[in-house]
Amino acid sequence: MLYISNATVYTPDTVIERGAVLVERGLIVAAGLASDVPCRAGADEMDATGLILAPGFIELQVNGALGDDFTDDPAVIWRVAAKLPRYGVTSFLPTIITSPLEKIAAGRKIVTEGRPAGFRGARPLGLHVEGPFLNPQKKGAHNPGYLRLPDVAAVADWSPETGVRLVTLAPELPGALDVIAALSSRGVLVSEGHCMATYEQAEAGFDAGARYGTHLFNAMPALGHRDPGLPGALLTDDRTTVGFIADGVHTHPSVIKLVWRALGAARLNLVTDAMAALGMPAGKHLLGDYEVTVDATSARLADGTLAGSILSLDQAVRNLIDITGCTLTDALPTVTTTPAKAIGLDRERGRIEPGYVADMVLLSRDLRVRATIAEGEVVYRAG
Repeated sequence: MLYISNATVYTPDTVIERGAVLVERGLIVAAGLASDVPCRAGADEMDATGLILAPGFIELQVNGALGDDFTDDPAVIWRVAAKLPRYGVTSFLPTIITSPLEKIAAGRKIVTEGRPAGFRGARPLGLHVEGPFLNPQKKGAHNPGYLRLPDVAAVADWSPETGVRLVTLAPELPGALDVIAALSSRGVLVSEGHCMATYEQAEAGFDAGARYGTHLFNAMPALGHRDPGLPGALLTDDRTTVGFIADGVHTHPSVIKLVWRALGAARLNLVTDAMAALGMPAGKHLLGDYEVTVDATSARLADGTLAGSILSLDQAVRNLIDITGCTLTDALPTVTTTPAKAIGLDRERGRIEPGYVADMVLLSRDLRVRATIAEGEVVYRAG
């Protein structure tokens, strides 16, 4: 058992001053005013005076971190999972970019086999498979040698139960609508991205079952006032949740403000698209099959193409607040309830509420991660 007291608790729907949370067997069993939630005998106690207690962050697009790349070697998924809590992340979708189907199968096997003995860290909830059904004109840092047309047979056994939660594809490609319909019928969140889709083609994808957009404005046609393309469709179709990299590099700060006003917390999902260089010194690092040059703010291929990011999810939240002027109450759903709902896990993750998985993060008043609790276990403490 774990008892956390004297925190300012963001559920995230409400704010409870001098709040307390009681955890037992990995689940939240009580949350409210400290005076109404007493400690139980035998519980480990954490005094969170002066700190904010929020739901743990859910990351839907991360390629690796701290020197490890999931596409290069899916076996590192659990090693990275043990390190992500330093950024407030308690669950995530390891993202494997365009690669042979055998590499995707290896990643699925890693996440479905379950945690290694003695593991402590963030929980992989299934893969985000970004490719190989992408448009070569918007391949970004994906290896064109592995790109292929959408094929229902190739995804016949992809489902959340078999390790796939989210798939990014180009909806305009031949066969894409059939793949979207097949995957979405099995509970896989299908995302449109790395494409040249017109507005009409994007909407056809949404009609077939796609409900997400991968890193808005990046690896897709530019938003035009007469030809809005995929960006226009994502911004205006209320059926969709939109992934967005708020690092000030992938999009200008003024665009971050516009996107926040257009989408709000219910449809905006902050992601990092972070690569192996996250948490590492500047220099040369790996993203899939390519060497990427990393400086203080970005990761790029030799030709200058952006290749993932070095953004952490806690920094993305701080950026959104600093750039838009929104509050923490406003921003928190973008990394908690909104991603949980998008992948169909909003009945178990993303909230501090009895019955929910005890995924939580303790933040200082300047929103720095001080401790992270994953499935009821303290898995990170700041030094």
